Amino acid sequence: MSTIDNLLDPIKIPKMVKVKQRFERPLIKNVEQELIRKIHEKDVLSKIKQNQSIAIAVGSRGITDLPLMVKTLVSQIKNVGGRPFIVPAMGSHGGATAEGQKNMLIGMGISEEYVEAPIKATMEVVQVGTSENGLPVYIDKFAFEADAIIIINRIKPHVAFRGKYESGLMKMITIGLGKQKGADICHELGFGKMAENIPAIARTALEKTNIIFAVGILENAYHEICRIEVLDNKEIESKEPALLEEAKRLSPKLYFEKFDVLVIDEIGKDISGTGFDTNVVGRYHTPYASGGPNITRIAVLDITDRSHGNANGLGIVDFTTMRAFNKFIFEQTYPNSLTSTVPASVKIPMVLKNDKQAIQAAIKTCNILDKEKVTMIRIKNTVSLGEIEISESLLDFARENPNLDIISSPYNLQFDENGNLF
Repeated sequence: MSTIDNLLDPIKIPKMVKVKQRFERPLIKNVEQELIRKIHEKDVLSKIKQNQSIAIAVGSRGITDLPLMVKTLVSQIKNVGGRPFIVPAMGSHGGATAEGQKNMLIGMGISEEYVEAPIKATMEVVQVGTSENGLPVYIDKFAFEADAIIIINRIKPHVAFRGKYESGLMKMITIGLGKQKGADICHELGFGKMAENIPAIARTALEKTNIIFAVGILENAYHEICRIEVLDNKEIESKEPALLEEAKRLSPKLYFEKFDVLVIDEIGKDISGTGFDTNVVGRYHTPYASGGPNITRIAVLDITDRSHGNANGLGIVDFTTMRAFNKFIFEQTYPNSLTSTVPASVKIPMVLKNDKQAIQAAIKTCNILDKEKVTMIRIKNTVSLGEIEISESLLDFARENPNLDIISSPYNLQFDENGNLF
């Protein structure tokens, strides 16, 4: 046995209990029908002329039913005689390469075969103007050359700053469509300037390009589509802030304000820009965002396959596994951090040989004398918070909270012969 084994093997892992967290749950039952209804209600397709090329800008997030919505957009554009194609609008993600960004779309289910439209991926951009605060404004070359551009994206709180526009439509216009070069410009002065730079750059892009409309998506706390808004190009800037406020109200959270250990089964770029939603766990990589629970130690066990080796977010946590570390691809991860100018999120935390030791290390270092009383929570990821696991020591709190339902008896976590959770 190694010294690490000798230090960690005596650490007991508490019995866990399954708990349901209850959130407000507005829901669109038929996403395709709702999107078509909103498109026709706003009459935005009347802007498309016969045989015009239409670029649909799609990002890197794993939004529920996004492939279906993109496919629906393609079909509706074809119905009025347009020639739609997809452009990856994801800044420096996908290793800041055209092939990497195309592969991210395909990995999310947005393949040419499924949506029935070609994907045109490039990192080349065209400068279309200069923002009011003196920054050059760039747009994806294929999108710029199209007759019209349509944006589709989820609107939600950002993980690193606060402003009228956070993650959403204006950000996708600025950073997503701006590719690595546009993202680099917007991030150059740090996240402290993002709330100013995003609307300034997006405003110029809206004036200088043929962005005809946008589809704004809101998800409820269960990662389900609960609202779709089709915004004319002149409505995007004025109407997005109210949608962001609604998204904040609907966001998932942990109902526990303070505890010792959080175990996250997986992180990834398909889940959040920083691999996990920092707002949920109260850990941030910049000083420009705050809120969330007070957690002493966080262990991340794996990286999603859809993240394609992008391990952004590992640097914010305390422990990870050799399995996750072996998925860490520098060429996929570092361009994102170099562009955003935030190296903290891609640092390497303590790497343990398996899930069990990562959890034991978090418990050992959480600075409580009686480890038997450790307060611990386990979640799948930060978008799947409807059902979580809590340690026995949190049962009294759970019983008193009307938003929590205890749905199991206490049990021991089960590990395989390699020390990884089943």
